[in-house]
Amino acid sequence: MIDKTEPTKFILDACCGNRSMWFDKKHPNALYIDNREFEQLERQGHQSKIVVKPDMVMDFREMSFKDKSFKLVVCDPPHLTKLGDSGIYCKLYGKLSPNWKDDLKKGFKEMWRVLDDYGILLIKWNDYEISFKTLKETFPTNPLFANIKNGAGGSKTKWFCFMKIPIAETETQGGQK
Repeated sequence: MIDKTEPTKFILDACCGNRSMWFDKKHPNALYIDNREFEQLERQGHQSKIVVKPDMVMDFREMSFKDKSFKLVVCDPPHLTKLGDSGIYCKLYGKLSPNWKDDLKKGFKEMWRVLDDYGILLIKWNDYEISFKTLKETFPTNPLFANIKNGAGGSKTKWFCFMKIPIAETETQGGQK
């Protein structure tokens, strides 16, 4: 049995990667976790550095936090399965395993566990390889809403928003799966 710890911050980024979605990549109230850590110099037309440096190296499928530890959980998991391990996108964002559906189910269930009552879970997804409909099968419950329009430049990225409403209240609201 893993000894569950109580974090000192109330926002969790469960798959932080290179923190590309953050305006403040060192937000004082956010705890950044990822299952990998590295720095590498890359040459892609110009020289740049890829940095994946979470506060804690931890897999979002099995987190060592106590139940209901966070008010906000954000997750931008890897979206692709067909990447080479040495490719730039794999280095920046990671890649899904052949068991990606089970991995995402475990990860989403675990994020739900560490989310406090009335807390918000935001999941960012691009359906380049895996459709939104297929992704929804891995969710712990139905999202409250998602953005429904493609972004600028034809982006296929969507954000799904969940709120962890205690079961007694959701039974009267019809929100649980």
